[in-house]
Amino acid sequence: MPHPHGFLPPRTEKPWGYEILWAHTDRYVGKILHIEAGHTLSLQYHNQKHESIYVLSGRMIFRYQDDGRLAEREMKPGDAQQVPTGMVHQFEAIETTDVLEASTPHLDDVVRLQDRYGRT
Repeated sequence: MPHPHGFLPPRTEKPWGYEILWAHTDRYVGKILHIEAGHTLSLQYHNQKHESIYVLSGRMIFRYQDDGRLAEREMKPGDAQQVPTGMVHQFEAIETTDVLEASTPHLDDVVRLQDRYGRT
């Protein structure tokens, strides 16, 4: 039975900010991505993971591959985006941004194509 007072979700520091893993089951994962202004996540894709994102606060650029080239979409609070399996994508914070992410539970499924912080 769930504890009536909830739990303290784990927070993981990242070079671009941090993430809070607030839900993790065998069917889905829920995260909050806190991206500091001017920082960029990896240009990446996933072999299994499917994500849905929702901007809670701030503004960011969502980059995605479209017909072999990178396209951009500015996102602001209330904007949502599906990130299907295999889609090359990247997030860049114009201002400090909080993103709600719901995804399949494939936490380690990241193929980085570019990373400004030297991660492979």
